Amino acid sequence: MKLAAITSSCSCSWLIQDKDLKKMEVFGSARNRNEFYVRMKLLRSRHGKTKTPFRFRYFKWILWFSLSLYFFATSLGNHRPATTSLKTIIPQPQLRSVSGVFSDAAVLRQPRSLKDLRVYIYELPSKYNSDWLSNKRCSNHLFASEVATHKALIKSNVRTFDPAVADFFFMPVYVSCNFSTVNGFPAIGHARGLLSSAVELISSEFPFWNRSNGSDHVFVASHDFGACFHSMETKAIAAGIPEFMRNSIVLQTFGVRYHHPCQDVENIVIPPYVSPEKVQSVLSMSPITGRRDIFVFFRGKMEVHPKNVSGQFYSKRVRTEILRKYRNDRRFYLRRNRFAGYLSEIVRSVFCLCPLGWAPWSPRLVESIALGCIPVIIADGIRLPFETAVPWSEISLTVAERDVGKLGRILDYVAATNLSVIQRNLWDPTVQRGLLFHNDVEVGDATWQILNALSEKLE
Repeated sequence: MKLAAITSSCSCSWLIQDKDLKKMEVFGSARNRNEFYVRMKLLRSRHGKTKTPFRFRYFKWILWFSLSLYFFATSLGNHRPATTSLKTIIPQPQLRSVSGVFSDAAVLRQPRSLKDLRVYIYELPSKYNSDWLSNKRCSNHLFASEVATHKALIKSNVRTFDPAVADFFFMPVYVSCNFSTVNGFPAIGHARGLLSSAVELISSEFPFWNRSNGSDHVFVASHDFGACFHSMETKAIAAGIPEFMRNSIVLQTFGVRYHHPCQDVENIVIPPYVSPEKVQSVLSMSPITGRRDIFVFFRGKMEVHPKNVSGQFYSKRVRTEILRKYRNDRRFYLRRNRFAGYLSEIVRSVFCLCPLGWAPWSPRLVESIALGCIPVIIADGIRLPFETAVPWSEISLTVAERDVGKLGRILDYVAATNLSVIQRNLWDPTVQRGLLFHNDVEVGDATWQILNALSEKLE
């Protein structure tokens, strides 16, 4: 008998047809002859020894090799790279159409829902807050984050009227609305006494302050040096943070990357207040993508002789150096006097200088971003608002204080290389929203970022 029918081709050697079965039965034993069973019985010689014909000698190895080759080729054809282990997969519905600011990694930085967060707002006597609103400046000047945060929280979904279920307790005390000084700037000498009085009141009427020693209570200190409550750094450091606030959480505009006594408290760096209504009014007349005919802009205090009566140097001489170096440079639009319509100048500018004053932060930072002018931050060691959510490195420039004399060359280089990329990132509306306070909490706005930062402290 011959087995040519099943061994003539390796590719089909595993397929046995009916006619082949009839031939194979010859090698089966008598008891298996009527069963659907095939047994490869070796031929025996007349001496009883096993004898394997040449055609069968390597049959099983050929069969094994053919099957292996077939399945290997099949697996290659069906192979797809296992990319899921190399990158994060974001569900398609979560992706938004944005103009380059938030990559996939940045989308992941966007906060989760705040639906489970609960904030109780103390209803304090009017002398601590609403009485101050008789002066309209109270809710519109650069320190007005304390007012804006309170107003937004009152109407927000995170507010609870049951203090027993609250995660945090908000202290609505306005300390930046005393405009009794000669120059019209806010006086904050009364801040410590007013805040101390509020704490005495709530700790005597409610158990929650004493229960946690104030650790879950939130204050706003939107001043030059935060909870130290003084505009001059040396005096702020000497006074320090009030003892009764040291266990609490402070929302403050001041923040630096090095040790400083005025941030020796649990804190969240927030932006200074800039009116969203004023921003929208300017943008309605001059769109953010419109013509920008001012290369470098700065309007503000620049002293020719920076040493003041206290013996300290304003802006660490940085602004004075900018004036000295670039006052006659036609690329630099520098103005020392005040101008009520200066926002209309920002929206016309490519670069907006944001040098330190007495403190490292400045409202120019928010104004520039809101109006699409690239902020040039000149304040060594500054901590910026909401650094985990706002892509600062993609929308701003940072220049060391010692390099202020090289500003011209630095900005020329940026303008010739990646200006369009930075502007495209900066002009995304999600960036602007993240630094502005609104009457109602909007997803991604400044109050929402504060709430997200608070929720992260619960984890």
